[in-house]
Amino acid sequence: MRLTLLTLSLFASLVSPCGAWTSSTNAVAFSTRQQQQQRHSSRLQMAIDYNDPVVAEEFNNVQSLTWEEIEEELNKSGIRAPPAMNDMELKLMLVEVRLQFAGKLENGKPKQRPTKFSSAFEEAMWTKPAFVAFYDKFEELADHNSQNVVKEYMNDPEMAKQRYATSYAVLIADCETALNAPPPVNSPTLIFSGFPANMGESALKMTLEAVGPIAEIECTEDTDFPVLKGKVTFEDLESAKKAVEQYNGMDMGMGTLLEMTSIN
Repeated sequence: MRLTLLTLSLFASLVSPCGAWTSSTNAVAFSTRQQQQQRHSSRLQMAIDYNDPVVAEEFNNVQSLTWEEIEEELNKSGIRAPPAMNDMELKLMLVEVRLQFAGKLENGKPKQRPTKFSSAFEEAMWTKPAFVAFYDKFEELADHNSQNVVKEYMNDPEMAKQRYATSYAVLIADCETALNAPPPVNSPTLIFSGFPANMGESALKMTLEAVGPIAEIECTEDTDFPVLKGKVTFEDLESAKKAVEQYNGMDMGMGTLLEMTSIN
């Protein structure tokens, strides 16, 4: 996720001072952090509009949070807080993260898929339809504990297993099932991305024809990775299902997993 921040001076008057540090250990940590912050550039700008009432409301909600609380929430969302960031920058980051996960950014317009994912959780939310349905179920139930466990498991599986092996064993198993479930195929037309660009359209067509007869295929080279992306229409639905089962999620060694999903 690419996060940008507003110039800090614009918000200096809006932010109340951080809570007092009561222990000598915290005081040392705060002093060290201040030194890091002085070296960190504050010439960052944020892409969201703080005049928007929704944004302003969320900005006010985070003001009372401590550094540790903000860092913990960011980690649970799959975002690691840069150690050189100061309290203001972390709060601005948290505002954007909350709004993004709530789907409140970009005025309700569909967000553009990132060219690079910031975490395993974010990648699964873009590429694994069964996982999205699995995760959204807990959103509907307002089961935030399960949501947090799933996020932790996605971003640090071994640590999550150690923490929740007993209390959330079933949830973790269900998460794995959702991750490995093939996407539904409801049409013989598939969209794909991830075949090596040096294959070219002819070689790609021959490869896919081994699965089943093809009615039409079109592809172009991706602008961010040396891979082919495009659309293929098989002559029957069963061939499309076989193609998805065989190729979706395959590692072609191109820096990104191959994706092949039904167009509708």
